[in-house]
Order: sequence, then C-alpha cells, then structure tokens
Amino acid sequence: MRVLLVAVISIILSVAAQFLLKAGMSNMEIKQALTQPLTWRLPWIVMTNKFIFGGFALYGLGAIVWLKVLSTWDVSKAYPLVGLGFGLTVIVGMALGESVSALRILGVLLICEGVWLVANS
Repeated sequence: MRVLLVAVISIILSVAAQFLLKAGMSNMEIKQALTQPLTWRLPWIVMTNKFIFGGFALYGLGAIVWLKVLSTWDVSKAYPLVGLGFGLTVIVGMALGESVSALRILGVLLICEGVWLVANS
C-alpha cells in the first residue's frame, strides 16, 4: 500500500507540473515571443518563466519519486498507474474552468477502469 501512495504522489506531481507549464505558456510575454522569428531569446524567455521553471522542477521531483515505485514494482504493473493522471487532470481542469465534454469524461473513465484492472491483476 505504501508503494501505491508513492506512485500517487508522483502522479500528482506530474499533473501539477502540466498545469504550471500551461500557465507559463499562457503568459503574454511568451505568446508574443512565439509570434516572432526564432532566436536565442525565445528559449531564454520560456525557461526563465517561473511557472515553466516550476513545472519542470515538479516533473523532475515526480521522476525521482517514481524511481521508488520502479524499485519495488514491475514496470508492467507500475506504469499503467500513470493513466490515473488523466483522471486527475480532467478533475483539476474542470475545477479551473476548462471545458470538458462527456466523451472526454467517458474516455478517461475507460482509462481508469483499465488501470484498475491492471492493478488487480
């Protein structure tokens, strides 16, 4: 049960990273820079954005936490748990006002059902 908790923490970190990256890429300065010809200035603007930096930091932390899961479980059992991130992402997205269709919810429920089947195998 402890390894499952560690896996869920890693998944939560990855979901949080996605929303930070989205917040960073929605920044007006970055959007404006993306409309300009590609220069060395663009990567600098992107990588120095606090949300993007934070998103990458959370991804890195999540990967380190995930190593604990891989040290205990088979990859074929552990990796499907990453599918739970789809469900969490939809829930957080809806809470933040994103438009989520019934078809998308059905798809995510099917993914979560698959994760449940793998976890119980």
